[in-house]
Amino acid sequence: MNTDRPPPLAADSQRAVRIPPHVDRLALILQGGGALGAYQAGVYEGLHAAGIEPDWIAGVSIGAINGAIIAGNPPASRLERLQAFWSSVTARPVWPVVAPDDGVARRWHNDVSSALTVMFGQPGFFTPARPGPLLSLPGTAAATSFYDTSPLRTTLEELIDFDRLNDGAARYACGAVDVQSGNFVYFDTTSTRITVDHVLASGALPPGLPMVSIEGRAFWDGGLASNTPLQHVLDNAGTANTLVFQVDLFSAPGAVPTDIGSVLNRMKDIQYSSRTRLVTDYYTQHYRLTRILKRVLDKLDPSELTEEEALLKTSLSDLPAITIIHLIYRQKLYEGANKDYDFSRASMTEHWASGLHDTRRTLRHGDWLNVAATEDGVRIHDLHAPTKRR
Repeated sequence: MNTDRPPPLAADSQRAVRIPPHVDRLALILQGGGALGAYQAGVYEGLHAAGIEPDWIAGVSIGAINGAIIAGNPPASRLERLQAFWSSVTARPVWPVVAPDDGVARRWHNDVSSALTVMFGQPGFFTPARPGPLLSLPGTAAATSFYDTSPLRTTLEELIDFDRLNDGAARYACGAVDVQSGNFVYFDTTSTRITVDHVLASGALPPGLPMVSIEGRAFWDGGLASNTPLQHVLDNAGTANTLVFQVDLFSAPGAVPTDIGSVLNRMKDIQYSSRTRLVTDYYTQHYRLTRILKRVLDKLDPSELTEEEALLKTSLSDLPAITIIHLIYRQKLYEGANKDYDFSRASMTEHWASGLHDTRRTLRHGDWLNVAATEDGVRIHDLHAPTKRR
């Protein structure tokens, strides 16, 4: 793959995918994962090329950034703006450029790229804080993080139309953690006017990146508490039949580590991926029990119901059907624990291409887009485990 430029745009002639008419809402959920976020850009390219545009976008950390670029631009400009972002933050060359299939040399190349990120930051993203936290007085901006994200602020202000992001055409939400209370908070366009500060807060991962102050409260990266905003979307599903594209950057299943490097790698995967499985398992069980309760109430004579039970019966009369299409980045053999801060152009193009490839394969399963009601109300499809149903 040519690593001198980002991936080309998909051809406009690609056949569009037809969304079933009873899909009321189409959600795109983007997990955090730093440099791996280029995979999400590839997923969006695949969806866009197939004529699929989300009307609800929720993200955490790099997912919040990708999501804001998508929601903050008209469909015709979204891919161009995503490419501008990823071209900017992967602009530093890493010498020498090696072939992707050369495992040993490529691991060395990625290690060099990650080391350069640690030492010098990334163009258009963050730079080392001066004089740095160890030499700064407590209470000063430089005392609480190793890097300064002023370049990212400028990049986002150039690439995102915040008036459009807030105009309601597509709902947008990003997750962050309140530093003082420790609580997870969602900034949602249905209740908050989103600014660049909200997006920066969602990606303010300590101790590297500085906390962001919003209305007198300090916020850090949402991935500290929950790396996926799936729960926020399902909690607010209401009665809308919802088709969800859940894009994860860390895989829960994995091999037993054999050395300290793979221990660190596996630890990071488990830490940042497990929440998705927990949320989907919980909601599958919740929807199943809710439907059982509805059937029980339907069997009772209305005159025997208390006022509270009658209200509950009414609220259960129009339960939504949920289909979750799960796309998960599968790392290459030569990628290690530094994969989320390897911002080399070579890795970015590979991650992007993987997202596009997985999306195209997923959309071949046209029946997966169906959100017809089932016994448990939730369907889950995973390209890498196509026979699995929860």
